[in-house]
Amino acid sequence: MSIDPSEYRRVLGHFPTGVTVVTGADDKGAAGMAIGSFASVSLDPPLVMFCPGNTSASWLRIKETGSFCVNVLGEDQKDVCGVFAGKADDKFEGIDWTTATTGSPVIPGSLAVIDCEIHAILDGGDHDIVVGLVTSLSTADDAGERGPLLFFQGGYGRYEGM
Repeated sequence: MSIDPSEYRRVLGHFPTGVTVVTGADDKGAAGMAIGSFASVSLDPPLVMFCPGNTSASWLRIKETGSFCVNVLGEDQKDVCGVFAGKADDKFEGIDWTTATTGSPVIPGSLAVIDCEIHAILDGGDHDIVVGLVTSLSTADDAGERGPLLFFQGGYGRYEGM
């Protein structure tokens, strides 16, 4: 059976995803990429996962560090997502970031920050499936007042609550 990639993308676009930026820092500096394929895996041990393209230059740099930080973007951070979804040489230019315990960059204004050590990397076709062991995590002081940045059917949206 053959699935047309454009039809695959169209159909799966009906599932809304939260938007994150996964970061790391190597001897060349900070690296980061926008990721929509992020999920919780396990409470005990505390594991999360994300799926970067296995040829992504940002991912290849982060992978070598052995750790990463997931920055969960808020609805007001669409511009931040655009920067990290692009191919700029220095995606952190103009962003005053801090450092997580692993040394990975923390993006200011993120709703939540999840710092991890790489636990496993599995083959996922043209993507890697990266499982991280959570070493620390936190939420922003105003996380309950802002909604998450969502991606749905090729565009950005917001959570309106129940």
